[in-house]
Amino acid sequence: MSESYSASYAAAGVAITAGYRAVELMKSHVARTMTAGMAENIGGFGGLFQLDTAGMKAPCLVSGTDGVGTKIRIAQLLDKHDTIGIDCVAMCVNDIICCGAKPLFFLDYIACGKNVPEKIAAIVGGVAEGCVQAGAALVGGETAEHPGVMDEHDYDLAGFTVGVVDREKAVDMNKTRAGDAVIALPSTGVHSNGFSLVRRVFRVESADLLAPIEALDGKGLGETLLTPTRIYVKPVLALLEQVEVHGVSHITGGGFYENIPRSIPRGLGAKIEKAALRIPPVFQLIAGTGGVPERDMFNTFNMGVGMSVTVPKEQADQALAVLAENGVDAYIMGEIVPGEEKVTLC
Repeated sequence: MSESYSASYAAAGVAITAGYRAVELMKSHVARTMTAGMAENIGGFGGLFQLDTAGMKAPCLVSGTDGVGTKIRIAQLLDKHDTIGIDCVAMCVNDIICCGAKPLFFLDYIACGKNVPEKIAAIVGGVAEGCVQAGAALVGGETAEHPGVMDEHDYDLAGFTVGVVDREKAVDMNKTRAGDAVIALPSTGVHSNGFSLVRRVFRVESADLLAPIEALDGKGLGETLLTPTRIYVKPVLALLEQVEVHGVSHITGGGFYENIPRSIPRGLGAKIEKAALRIPPVFQLIAGTGGVPERDMFNTFNMGVGMSVTVPKEQADQALAVLAENGVDAYIMGEIVPGEEKVTLC
């Protein structure tokens, strides 16, 4: 344990020793994420990772960064902090897998009003679990106390990931053709987007988040909303090895209308069959409680589809089988059609 201590800094609200304690508590979580390229250096000034490019003709590094938005308020209200880190990892790695990149490593950044080592360790424990699910190493991070700027119970969480893909194997949406099948990979719920609207609809600051709700199969609103974002890395990597994938979209903020078009070239669009969609009850509850129009729901939330994948029609059944083998009960929700309308719900 370091002998570093500043009474003056402590009087200003920053507990240096609490930071050291938090690092000690999180080391066991970090150890779970060890991969072949990771050098054990938690607590150092930089995260070391040895990149293995064997077998790649033109390796490209792919980076992504994100946070969990105001979903973090649900974790604070429930005083449950061990899953929000999964969301942080998911928001980053699910983005870079869209171009076929395998996540290599991850770093987190936690800003808090007061460093409570056990709380920080719980948050990092969730980050580590997300890294394990994504096959990425947690090579470092930063925890910063912001007394006077943040309430002592508040914190925010963001992350950053780097992955690698062989340039010739990167997902190329320009291969997309009319008739391609659009496959839905189910979400676990709201994931980590649209929570400013969710919080307003349900008035979460004064709501009973623990009370069971019949429409949610008896689960509480808090438990339902805090369900971690699904991480799709391993199933999509398996799919890329066995099927010709023309496009992958991570359905985040902006919903269908903003995200699906990002993997479709000009002159083509996605025709989505609403009847095929498996929409979880939480979205119906949001729409009904808040009087949110259908167009806004599909332009804000994932509506039960955390990721969409476009493949040639003749390979659709094989794609569904590969995803099923990797734990994803995927289904066909539409097709690619000619036209300038990027997303059509019918």
